[in-house]
Amino acid sequence: MTEYRRILLDGAAVEVTRVDERLIAPDGRTVDVNDAVHLPPCQPSKIVAVHLNHRSRVEEFQTKLPPAPTYFHKPTSALNAHDGAVVRPEGCQWLNYEGEVAIVIGRTCRNIAPAEAGDYIRGYTVANDYGLHDFRDTDAGSMLRVKGSDTLCPLGPGLVTDWDFRGKTLTTRVNGEVKQQGSTDEMQWDMHYLVADIARTITLFPGDVLLSGTPANSRPVQPGDVVEVEVEGLGVLRNHIVSGPTAIRADVGAQPTESEEVLSTALGGDWEFRGIRPPRR
Repeated sequence: MTEYRRILLDGAAVEVTRVDERLIAPDGRTVDVNDAVHLPPCQPSKIVAVHLNHRSRVEEFQTKLPPAPTYFHKPTSALNAHDGAVVRPEGCQWLNYEGEVAIVIGRTCRNIAPAEAGDYIRGYTVANDYGLHDFRDTDAGSMLRVKGSDTLCPLGPGLVTDWDFRGKTLTTRVNGEVKQQGSTDEMQWDMHYLVADIARTITLFPGDVLLSGTPANSRPVQPGDVVEVEVEGLGVLRNHIVSGPTAIRADVGAQPTESEEVLSTALGGDWEFRGIRPPRR
């Protein structure tokens, strides 16, 4: 396996290769991993995410999987990087983490079989598919603002090639405490299936990203929290939550809500029975 990262090096965006604790640029310059300013490890033209895929998540919501995957889109303006700040807009309360594995396309891909998909994947990275559920009532179905608001798609720290996605553990920690833990083996549809499914009608270009779903126990986080997603063999993606400096404009558009659906989704489908509400900060 080889790990590539994109960093700012002397003011320029450079793809580097990780060797132990050093990042090495093509011209030979090096930087320590802990000193690097990270960028998203790829430059997608599109980010496509599957709704439900992990069995534990399905069981948590006491629902059933559809006969085939369903998807939503995150705009590229939502991209964020390792050690980046995730912004919860002022006036919003229900920002949830969702630790995931991201698939990164390596070759233009259209109309392929699942058995061929591995040849079109450059590698994999860690993702946190944050959701701003305050807008769930107004963006039902599209998930545009819920999942596509600025900073809500951290990827990184690196892109790993030749990684076998089978039997890998995914763990999400908030302030060092484990909140999510699952396995890629609990996914109903694996990485190759997802790529082939989307590519039936949508051309995938090099750098494009597919998010493969999250296990159970996505919950809200608060400004000041540090969230880490670790995937076995891919590393640890770390971000911190900050509060936006201005409130959502009230003179245009739908406003944040706190309906039963918002609370139920943000708190795992069982909020009214367990009475769990995060502290408001």
